[in-house]
Amino acid sequence: MELLGNLLLVDDDAVLSRVLARALTARGFAVQTVDSVAACTTLLGSGFVADFAVLDLNIAGQSGLKLIDPVLAANPHCDIVILTGYASITTAVDAIKLGARQYLAKPVDADTVAKALLEEQSPDRESAPEETYSVSRLEWEHIQRVLLENGSNISATARALKMHRRTLQRKLAKRPARE
Repeated sequence: MELLGNLLLVDDDAVLSRVLARALTARGFAVQTVDSVAACTTLLGSGFVADFAVLDLNIAGQSGLKLIDPVLAANPHCDIVILTGYASITTAVDAIKLGARQYLAKPVDADTVAKALLEEQSPDRESAPEETYSVSRLEWEHIQRVLLENGSNISATARALKMHRRTLQRKLAKRPARE
């Protein structure tokens, strides 16, 4: 199998990182994993050059978006994919503006990641989803993201959302809206 290039994988989830690294190595990438923003910065400072990068959006409470500039400084042609468990339109737009090639929501398999890294990215109207998320689904995902940002603190999340705490608790007790 031919070597496709050096791949930098930055994720603080040890299990996901190990499984994804093994699967991407089997697909021809030379994978180097790190589990923090500091470790990534140190690795890049030591002269490691990535041809591809897979960055988690939330790395132990720090934004993976901070790593896009240093990765691109080491190799301006690096193809970057952002992974996140809490996808939002705002962070997707920010990631693309900063230089990421693709933005994928977890859970994701290695084939999807490899495809995002290797295929030419051009708008394809045929592959566009026929239905978009409902407003209630978007609201639920936004609440979950703000809740995570506030360390699962209901009161702090309610204040951030400018919502009464009991209203927030009712919304959290419901299952997520269907897509």
